[in-house]
Amino acid sequence: MDSHSGKLLRAKERLRVKFKRLAAEYMERLEQYVPVVERVHGPTHPEFYGVRRVFDQLSSKLKAAGAEQAELSQEFQQLREITSNYRIPEDVCETYQAVYEMLAELDGAYSE
Repeated sequence: MDSHSGKLLRAKERLRVKFKRLAAEYMERLEQYVPVVERVHGPTHPEFYGVRRVFDQLSSKLKAAGAEQAELSQEFQQLREITSNYRIPEDVCETYQAVYEMLAELDGAYSE
């Protein structure tokens, strides 16, 4: 293995570790926040119903396969589309904002 390949593998390993750490830190909170945000903001922000649906799929995959094994590319792609790349609407609460920020950070760690 040349030094470039070694550096690439180390970078991928750091991202994998970062995603695993973020998933452990954020998923429990997201599982609490997402249903509440859907209930409060869903009527005025119907896109959040899609966020909830995709988040539930993502959460199920993480629970079944673990943070190291779950294939989540499709779910993160759908979330980016639904949320316009996690653009936070101006008329939402801090919890809604926190959900988008946590999802964006998870996506970044997974997708890089």
